[in-house]
Amino acid sequence: MYKDRSGGGIMGGGGSSRSEILGGAIDRKRINDALDKHLKKSSPSTSRVFTSKDKDSFPSTSTAKSQLHSRSPDVESETDSEGSDVSGSEGDDTSWISWFCNLRGNEFFCEVDEDYIQDDFNLCGLSGQVPYYDYALDLILDVESSNGDMFTEEQNEMVESAAEMLYGLIHVRYILTTKGMAAMMEKYKNYDFGRCPRVFCCGQSCLPVGQSDIPRSSTVKIYCPKCEDIYYPRSKYQDIDGAYFGTTFPHLFLMAYGNMKPQKPVQNYVPKIFGFKVHNKQ
Repeated sequence: MYKDRSGGGIMGGGGSSRSEILGGAIDRKRINDALDKHLKKSSPSTSRVFTSKDKDSFPSTSTAKSQLHSRSPDVESETDSEGSDVSGSEGDDTSWISWFCNLRGNEFFCEVDEDYIQDDFNLCGLSGQVPYYDYALDLILDVESSNGDMFTEEQNEMVESAAEMLYGLIHVRYILTTKGMAAMMEKYKNYDFGRCPRVFCCGQSCLPVGQSDIPRSSTVKIYCPKCEDIYYPRSKYQDIDGAYFGTTFPHLFLMAYGNMKPQKPVQNYVPKIFGFKVHNKQ
């Protein structure tokens, strides 16, 4: 049913490799429209449209990020200045979770423990928000299914899209746990989420944040704990749903790790003309 990350078929066999599919063999707009229709029927809260910049930039729930690295040890993949689609070298036995988190542009995500996902209590309420829920969950957990022949190639793609959406909705819950915060702490220390673009914040490390907890409402932003404002991340991260990080995470994180909260900046930019401060008229 699902395509193998190394190119072959896991179940139902044969056909195109994942890289060929993600490379554009399937009409992504058509798939996304079909998924949107399903979401509108299943949960009105997940079908809200975007406004302004978010509406123009938000893509399909399925990642169409160029091509994956070849898994063959005899073939070297080409890289560009932005880096490869998959971070680091991976083997054929890589789990779906590791594969997904190592995709180029998915560096904001941490790897959710499978034990957490296998606990039904942690997934409460998600089955009504995600189409193909059972199949998507099986894909995330690398559980083989005997129902592969029941699905068309387009439906397989929609299962992949649903799996990515489901993982994001699980992720936003996981990063509020002790283990999840510890995983995000490592990324925070490594500046994986980026630095604040404000000059007087002096390159302060940022945290991901959503402007809404409703899926498909807006894309992810980065929150600076120094100036306490939000900014757009680098362009390769601007297609990630903000609901996969939520409105709570950075603030709860800084409460849990109070020693990581920086002092507010004491400097502010002062506009001047020929050396004289500009008088602000009310």
